[in-house]
Amino acid sequence: MKSEMSDGCDRRLKTAATALFGVEYPIVQTGMGWVAGPSLVTGTANAGGLGILAAATMTLEEMRAAIAEVKSRTERPFGVNLRTDAADVEQRVDHLIAENVKVASFAQAPRPDMVKKLKDHGVVVMPTVGARRHAEKVAEWGVDAVLCQGSEGGGHTGTVPTSLLLPQVLDAVDIPVVAAGGFHDGRGLAAALAWGADGIAMGTRFLLTSDSRVPDEVKAVYLDTAVTGTVVSTAIDGAPQRVIRTEVINNLERSGILKLPRAGINALRFRKLTGTALPDLLREGFAMKKNQDLTWSQVAMAANAAMLTRATMVEGRLEVGILPTGQCVGVVEDLPSCDELISRIVSEALERLDACA
Repeated sequence: MKSEMSDGCDRRLKTAATALFGVEYPIVQTGMGWVAGPSLVTGTANAGGLGILAAATMTLEEMRAAIAEVKSRTERPFGVNLRTDAADVEQRVDHLIAENVKVASFAQAPRPDMVKKLKDHGVVVMPTVGARRHAEKVAEWGVDAVLCQGSEGGGHTGTVPTSLLLPQVLDAVDIPVVAAGGFHDGRGLAAALAWGADGIAMGTRFLLTSDSRVPDEVKAVYLDTAVTGTVVSTAIDGAPQRVIRTEVINNLERSGILKLPRAGINALRFRKLTGTALPDLLREGFAMKKNQDLTWSQVAMAANAAMLTRATMVEGRLEVGILPTGQCVGVVEDLPSCDELISRIVSEALERLDACA
């Protein structure tokens, strides 16, 4: 039997996450570095989902300008993704509070004092987790929700697939859980809700929309990639990262992890390629080394990854070849607007839920 509609939305899609975020649908667009800018965030927000701004790859001033642009284009709630190890993270937190941003998301676990400060000022805190123990730890710190990403997800990812990780996390915590990793359509949303999740988060599927400002030639590569066309590599920055397999990735895989001074030379080369100021690169490197306890080789590698990704995703330089992606890239075939995508997902999810009723 079909459920009655409430406030324009089927009540089966009203979850703890929609209530927490203040959105219409339990669909989150993740804060993809160099991808999730104001256009994508507002497209998602105006379509009824939660858009998350990728501030982790912005300077503080760029973040401030991007938040102002989003607020000028929508009155709906949105989120901002931050890096806990950023040298100016305290200023960023203060700005989110001052601007009444609804959600602060983190790829890394935020410190307990940071969680408390944000919550005390009414900001919802949602870190990403890739293991049950991580979910338990941040829940103890008082976060409002967790984004649970399985190995099918894009960018840095773990080894446990969503189908096994999600039930573990759901059993471990009693806060809203948003499922990520492999989701791209309404069937996935229905499955996540059946598992007990409070919604889904998608990166690659939102990257491949008309609201995404990723260059068309880069989107074409994504659309041409098969399910088997991705690889999880540690040769980029030392941490497991899912990317489209390109010749650059193949070369990195063959040569292994970069060492100093080679890594430093490459970091400077890619700094020149992308036009990043040397002081900015050095400042970021010192912050990463201090906050993450990395070796200088790992810092240089991480700088390489950021520069390579920016050159490709922002400037369309495909010869650089770093294209972070989720495994679902192989089943995405079109470039709808965020509104068209979310409407389609909602319709598909309700069809599946009706069929199972």
